[in-house]
Amino acid sequence: MRQLEDMLEYHSRKYYIDNAPEISDFEFDTLLRELQDLEAQHPDEVNPNSPTKRVGSDITNSFKSVEHRYPMLSLANTYSSEELGEWIDRITKEIGEVEFVAELKFDGTAISLTYENGALSRAVTRGDGRRGDDVTDNVRTIATIPLRLMGEGYPSLFEIRGEIYMPYASFDKLNTEREAQGEPLLANPRNAAAGTLKQQSSQVVARRGLACTLYHIAGDNLPSDTHYGNLMAAREWGFPVSSHIKVCRTRKEIEEFIAYWDTERKSLPYATDGIVIKVNDYAYQRTLGTTAKAPRWAVAYKFQAERALTRLLSVDFQVGRTGAITPVANLDPVQLAGTVVKRASIHNAQQIAALDIRLGDMVYVEKGGEIIPKITEVELSERPAESKPFEYITHCPECGAELVRYEGEAKHYCPNTAECKPQIIGRISHFVSRKAMDIEGLGGETIELLWENGLLRDISDIYSLDPIQLAALPRLGDKSAANIMEGIRRSKEVTFERVLFALGIRFVGETTAKYLAGHFLSLDAIASATTEELAEAEEVGSKIAVAITEYFAQEHNRNIIERLRSAGLRFEAAAKSLASEALKGKNVVISGKFVGRSRDDMKAMVEAHGGKCLAAVSANVDFIVAGENMGPAKLQKAEKLGITILDEERFMVLINNNTDGADDTPAESAPHQEASATPIQGRLF
Repeated sequence: MRQLEDMLEYHSRKYYIDNAPEISDFEFDTLLRELQDLEAQHPDEVNPNSPTKRVGSDITNSFKSVEHRYPMLSLANTYSSEELGEWIDRITKEIGEVEFVAELKFDGTAISLTYENGALSRAVTRGDGRRGDDVTDNVRTIATIPLRLMGEGYPSLFEIRGEIYMPYASFDKLNTEREAQGEPLLANPRNAAAGTLKQQSSQVVARRGLACTLYHIAGDNLPSDTHYGNLMAAREWGFPVSSHIKVCRTRKEIEEFIAYWDTERKSLPYATDGIVIKVNDYAYQRTLGTTAKAPRWAVAYKFQAERALTRLLSVDFQVGRTGAITPVANLDPVQLAGTVVKRASIHNAQQIAALDIRLGDMVYVEKGGEIIPKITEVELSERPAESKPFEYITHCPECGAELVRYEGEAKHYCPNTAECKPQIIGRISHFVSRKAMDIEGLGGETIELLWENGLLRDISDIYSLDPIQLAALPRLGDKSAANIMEGIRRSKEVTFERVLFALGIRFVGETTAKYLAGHFLSLDAIASATTEELAEAEEVGSKIAVAITEYFAQEHNRNIIERLRSAGLRFEAAAKSLASEALKGKNVVISGKFVGRSRDDMKAMVEAHGGKCLAAVSANVDFIVAGENMGPAKLQKAEKLGITILDEERFMVLINNNTDGADDTPAESAPHQEASATPIQGRLF
């Protein structure tokens, strides 16, 4: 079994990494089947990193949240040669002439891989930068990622980070299969890669043809003191490191590299959206340090969005869960950024009028950062003589209700929230989504199926579903029905703030729902609050307050709420046990970057000791906890209002001593005192 593992790993590298296969696919499959047979006979001897794991499993995964050993920071972006030059000038002014490394910026989803004693032990997504999802089982199926390392000289424990992406060929194949099965097409390779990596079945992941490139090592006892040197070592260990990397010593060399790939990237078999430039030497990286979000020793130069000229054939109108109407253009198919584009967003009636878009026009389409490409310009020189101004629809294309346009809103809306099918299905899809009620098994197609069979008319109907009725439906059966019912049962344990978010009230996102739940503590209190009282809660302005009031004013929504209450959903915030009342009644602002703690950690400590976190500096603030790089505007306003500013150390003393708050803070703590934070080491990025 060990010999077969070694042979299969060797031939995988020759095929996927070196592009120099030495045996046929048939011979490789024969070796793999032999190993699978042996593993079936000797299950106690199966290696968790066996090449057979590449095939995946149909066992449902449950992704565990894992804290990153080193934070996964973002990169600062620049979009012009002038901005890039300013960044280079700042670097050279601070530390003198340095070497840079220029690399392609892959358009995929970030991943961090941990290797222990040469074997893959864990794979974690970026998440929020501090914590990500453990997707190890899924990552083991990606053929370009080594399960065991070759050669020597690698540390006993280290992380290597990079990008998991979907090559154009895999993306096109997947969409062809989905089209044949009548499933909605995926928007682009980046989203397809991210969605695939979070599939519950690693067997599905294995079939979708993901690939990976790795571009940064984090850990101790690395073989080189330079970024480039460590990447070359990683390549020797069997990692898929891009060959399109260059050490540059001048700005001119960097600009030549960018100019070359701005053109040549169109011939690559995968998506790229820019060039990343990094200081090569680790000692200089440590000197430059990081900001709260990004290293100062690296920057991403983003390519200008590609655009193509094609003809506008017609316009469809889509209805979202909030009733918002979105016009979508149907185009003559055109090649753009590696994919064939047939549809593009026009956003709203204002944009159509501003660009004077008309049916039959030749239009320029860009992808940029959009999921759906957008029309950016009309080629007026090719406009047909008989063209007429576009007439925007006045009634909902789904239910026929007359559209309305709210004050201050660019979009038109269908007001028929209780009976318009796409609104209802959209609200149900939002309700069951992972960040809301997290009910597995109720995907878009299943919700549509239940609607068509009269089993779902609003979100409260979910809790009246019958497993026998579910099992009798096409494509479901007993197992799927049981999974759905178990997901529904577990959803009754979801916290109040997520229930509030799941209701789908206009403008009430995750963050707003959290603040509303913390401020009012129950759904009844929110429902009975006046618009003025709602607007007093943090992150809730007059616009959101009006939307909440309108939601609870509708009898249809109140009836749904009562049915959800009867089903046992949580409509009250759980009582929190405080670590102390040191900050009881105190309003606190957290600002800047802290040593070993995120701002979210600091906010959690404030709340744990009875305090309340505010986002903005105002006369209501009792004190500010300031880390490194506190915003100058906040500092200026705090000094003007005479607000006490504590550094991290004094804040920790305050809560650990269980004092009554900041009233006893010595006067010398204001004005602002610099926190004794030290920058994260460059090699930890």
